[in-house]
Amino acid sequence: MYLEIVSPEATLFAGEVTSVSVPGVNGEFQMLEDHAPIVSLLQEGKVIIDGNISIEEDHQDKFSKDANGKIVLAITSGTIEMKDNKIIVLAD
Repeated sequence: MYLEIVSPEATLFAGEVTSVSVPGVNGEFQMLEDHAPIVSLLQEGKVIIDGNISIEEDHQDKFSKDANGKIVLAITSGTIEMKDNKIIVLAD
């Protein structure tokens, strides 16, 4: 599935991923391929991305890796939309 993470400054990531976990306002949830369409508000927390991905050099300082080797982006708030195996995260 395709993930795009956009901040007010730039597109931080765009590419194919295996799974994405996000801090929804009603709790953390994960999306896998063929997930039902969803729109949700996000709260402060971590966006956790799994897959064989690479982050552009310009934005590597915003991301880290967790103990399992997954890519992590800390956010303060945002929104997420998933439809037709495309996820768009608007993050602050």
